Amino acid sequence: MRLYLINPANPLVSITKESYWNQFRVWKPLGLLIVGALTPDTWETRVFDENMGVPDYEALPRPDVVGITAFTSQATRAYELAGEWRARGVRVVMGGIHASMCPDEAAQHVDAVVLGEAEGNWKQVVADLERGQLAPRYEAAYVETDEIPAARHDLLPKGYRFGSIQTTRGCPLNCSFCSVTAFNGKRYRLRPVEQVVEELAQIREKHILVVDDNLFGTRKDHLARSKELMRAIIAAKLNKKWICQSTINMADDEEMLALAKESGCFGVFIGFETVTKEGQAEIHKKINARKGRDLKQQVETIQRYFPVLGAFVMGLDVDQRGIGTLIADTANHYGVDVLNALILTPLPGTDLWRRLDQEQRIVSKDFPHDWQYYTLNHPVMRYSHLSWSDVVDEMRDCYRGFYSFPRIARRVLRIAWRTRHLTSTLAILVTNLSYRLNLERDLETYRSMELAKGAPHGNGKPAGEPPAGEPPAGEPAKRLPVASEVTANEERG
Repeated sequence: MRLYLINPANPLVSITKESYWNQFRVWKPLGLLIVGALTPDTWETRVFDENMGVPDYEALPRPDVVGITAFTSQATRAYELAGEWRARGVRVVMGGIHASMCPDEAAQHVDAVVLGEAEGNWKQVVADLERGQLAPRYEAAYVETDEIPAARHDLLPKGYRFGSIQTTRGCPLNCSFCSVTAFNGKRYRLRPVEQVVEELAQIREKHILVVDDNLFGTRKDHLARSKELMRAIIAAKLNKKWICQSTINMADDEEMLALAKESGCFGVFIGFETVTKEGQAEIHKKINARKGRDLKQQVETIQRYFPVLGAFVMGLDVDQRGIGTLIADTANHYGVDVLNALILTPLPGTDLWRRLDQEQRIVSKDFPHDWQYYTLNHPVMRYSHLSWSDVVDEMRDCYRGFYSFPRIARRVLRIAWRTRHLTSTLAILVTNLSYRLNLERDLETYRSMELAKGAPHGNGKPAGEPPAGEPPAGEPAKRLPVASEVTANEERG
């Protein structure tokens, strides 16, 4: 049997050809590499990542089956691919988080939908394909992590700047806008340390993204396991450099930070999400708002070991005009080395989706076409106090306030002086330049959406009528106050 596994492109985010810097922001489709590991060696298996270029499929040998994965923003292209392959008489199977959250929709476009984690159902899919009895739907319960095989990293060609690996699954935080808990569950599951180290040794790339949604966890036993993993990596002398995602509580344990640095960590991505207490309550991320937690001080603690990439979301119901500047000022005050500002986006399967769908606030819902806009960088819903134009203006103000060239230069020099580490310094330079250069592309995409959707205003108001909380024409706009911890007169570069 010949199997093609495809990671679809999204024309709005598949940007490796547009900018040299963006190749450092492309991650391997790790899920497909795990599916490859679960597929018998007797099958001819190939993986195609369209983010690295769309191949000439018609010039390839005809496969017996095509497997497609997709995040929500990839669904539009995934269904297009499925239609093309099925027109050629090839069976198509679709899995991944979007198909798992929208199985009835996916079933209209493919021969079989695979829900949940592949370790729980892919072997059955393979057996049914070999018998010629493919079922329309396969479901799986959460698997134990010792059932996760080492991914087939050899199935992708060279050319990626980062390898990738997963060491845990599940997230106990259950943020309202995040679909991780819906897909992988709340239980924090840990892969055996020895299996993780063995797989790390198999990855050809020196730099690695640990794709765990929260590598270090939230409890003492989670942190103890993280230390065990760090010590094992150090003992194996793998000479790998890696970045990861975590929560701010990692700053509570400096022994763990020191071990992470020694094992090769050169950066951590932390979700701050919002700059207000009201926002924290809205998204249900209590760990950031814990009493006595000084976020600026904790960022500085982490930065004694490696850089911090901070993520914030704008468009919450509590956000008003001025939120972009407030996020930039807060990020500058915290001293984060990279800012990733995202637009609040309802993803299928989340509490946010269910609430906004009930309130009829989801605007971009000409599916499957509109899924391509669900990248977290484009407005797709009605916001309480912001029109779409306001949201994009705030994003522009936020990025220009954080990514001015003088600020980038100072940031990079600070990293170089603080870490004396070339990899960390270059990573921050590349990432800062990439975010700055991509801003104009995102603004251009918005303008095309604005024409297509009529640029909805906040709270369901029609175009031409001010959104809730916005003053009539001719009156000064109400703007959010600068947070108390932000220096109001700080130079914005």
